[in-house]
Amino acid sequence: MKTTAPAERPTAGQKAAPAKAAAPAQKTAPVKKTAPAKKAAPAQKTAVKKAAVKKAAVKKAAGKKAVAGAAVAEKAAAAKPWQNESHAALVRRARRINRELAEVYPYAHPELDFENPFQLLIATVLSAQTTDLRVNQTTPTLFAKYPTPEDLSAANPEEVEEILRPCGFFRAKTKSAIGLSKALTEQFGGEVPGRLEDLVTLPGVGRKTAFVVLGNAFGRPGITVDTHFQRLVRRWQWTEETDPAKIEAAVGELFPKSDWTDLSHHVIWHGRRICHARKPACGACPIAPLCPAYGEGETDPEKAKKLLKYEKGGFPGQRLKPPQAYLDAGGKPAPPLGAG
Repeated sequence: MKTTAPAERPTAGQKAAPAKAAAPAQKTAPVKKTAPAKKAAPAQKTAVKKAAVKKAAVKKAAGKKAVAGAAVAEKAAAAKPWQNESHAALVRRARRINRELAEVYPYAHPELDFENPFQLLIATVLSAQTTDLRVNQTTPTLFAKYPTPEDLSAANPEEVEEILRPCGFFRAKTKSAIGLSKALTEQFGGEVPGRLEDLVTLPGVGRKTAFVVLGNAFGRPGITVDTHFQRLVRRWQWTEETDPAKIEAAVGELFPKSDWTDLSHHVIWHGRRICHARKPACGACPIAPLCPAYGEGETDPEKAKKLLKYEKGGFPGQRLKPPQAYLDAGGKPAPPLGAG
């Protein structure tokens, strides 16, 4: 019994020793587990915060981009008020263009020399496929030799052809001039009729020629739809029609009838001087803010000035005997045939 007691005590001591050694391990274990937890929490919060800031920045940038895009669209719409414009807005814009052109060309007139309705009628027929200048340089000789419809109707075709040769297509034009004069002599007593219905029955006379005569020789309103007029009214989006009769009807609805003749002069003069077919002088155009086609031509002001024609460019006009108002405005008469 006494010999086993000491053996049991050491055994108990050996068990106690591991217990004491394990105690510190149990105390440090929580320290090792909690330490990473305390360090990880701030990192997670920082990552979440950064993600939120980045998302907000992206959202803000997208918002700014949308606002900028809307501003650009608004400016573009403001710069082109004719887009999707109502009929009433079109009427206002068209009439404003005519008013401003009236200020630019207060001296606008038919650019064919004439002293009576017969001369204007013949000159207008001869102006097909040539310039008014060439007609004006040719008709003085023609009218000096054949001053009345009776005279021209009885003329020798070969002599008339020789006079009209500079106008081009002189044989066809000779036939038209003589045939027209015969019709005036036989049907209207040698007088040019003052009604559209009568004028268009004459050989070689269409609505365009008739309105030139009615508006400028008789003072009766009419719209002259020549190549310049057709080009400009489509550029201005007054109409999309291409047929002259339909263009005449569409444009006529935009203006009071009393404006038709002067409107024709304003548009044609602008087409000859500034709004050219191949290279419009956009940079020198007085109605550029109202024109949907702005930018089709030269926009640099200095380069555009070099494209101006006739009195706008400092050159002679097309009439040998222009109205005094044109001369007072700085216009120059055209030279006679063979003088330059």
